[in-house]
Amino acid sequence: MNKDYYNTLGVNKTASKDEIKKAFYKLAHKYHPDKKEGNEAKFKQVNEAYQVLSDDTKRSKYDQYGAGFENIGQGYGGGQQGGFGGFDFSGAGGFGNGNAEFDFANLNDIFSDFFGGGASQTRREVRRGRDISTEIQISFSDSIFGANRKILITKTSNCLTCHGSGAKTGSGVVTCKTCNGQGHVRESKRTIFGNIASTKICEICLGTGEIPKEVCETCRGKGVLRREEEVSIVIPAGIRDGEMIRMTGYGEAVSKGTAGDLYIKINVAPHAVFKRDGSDLVMNLNLKLSDALLGAEYPIQTLDGEIKVTIPEGVSINEILRVRGKGVPTAKNRRGDLLIKLNIKLPSKISRKSRELIEELKKEGV
Repeated sequence: MNKDYYNTLGVNKTASKDEIKKAFYKLAHKYHPDKKEGNEAKFKQVNEAYQVLSDDTKRSKYDQYGAGFENIGQGYGGGQQGGFGGFDFSGAGGFGNGNAEFDFANLNDIFSDFFGGGASQTRREVRRGRDISTEIQISFSDSIFGANRKILITKTSNCLTCHGSGAKTGSGVVTCKTCNGQGHVRESKRTIFGNIASTKICEICLGTGEIPKEVCETCRGKGVLRREEEVSIVIPAGIRDGEMIRMTGYGEAVSKGTAGDLYIKINVAPHAVFKRDGSDLVMNLNLKLSDALLGAEYPIQTLDGEIKVTIPEGVSINEILRVRGKGVPTAKNRRGDLLIKLNIKLPSKISRKSRELIEELKKEGV
């Protein structure tokens, strides 16, 4: 029976090589035997079609003679193989019949979950430590103006004796014999494609290609150990309650790699007088009725120190006075404002004299 390779891949006869490759990748991923719903028979059919249609010479002969083109005359490749049933899967550099080349880098991208890595792992990977987090409480004033704080954290850090090298002081390092200084080792796995060579990080040198000549006695060659470390934190001005500060490289250290990050959640203690509204500070000020009517001067204790605020005559209830530049620091050395909400305190009881005065005001229409 003549095999329709175009139909197998689901492409037209005019399909480009790129379209053929994309169709193959999609179907190969779908039918791969290692997948739960894979189909080995269909996987082989898809592969067989791709080996022909991806090769210009084979595709031309297939278009002219059909699936049996390899047996016409001397056959393709000197008649060394009778059709596609004799695929040699053991070759490391090629895939399929003789000269048909296969892109193992692309294959690795698709089936890395089956093969556990591949050619891309030949690059040295930088190991990274775990991110950690903590939280601290600061005063309202520190949240407005910023502050410097020091905290103690117990975490995995670089060894202070060998400074993370894992080597005894003065002994230096030597080339790792396990990987011959390459940082990775090759291993072979038997798959549907035959024996596939892949690489993995050397477990002895952890990808560096070097090991201590003599190990550090403090950390026993690991370069890291768990200890208490003091961390200085710069709290920026204007930080809000619940915001996070990220300190790069202050997380958990890891042997032969880079440390993770430290995340610090800031909890701002509430203030007895002030509340924050964006870049402004808001406060309430209780006024006597007489001061509201006649005006007065009130001392106000701000976060910057004491100031005096003039209350104009005849202010109304809930009127707001604005004191510029006494709020939250913003960009370009600017600050928000202090908003003073005026609460007029009415007397619960009045004397006879006060009543007489109020009666006079009432007559005047006040």
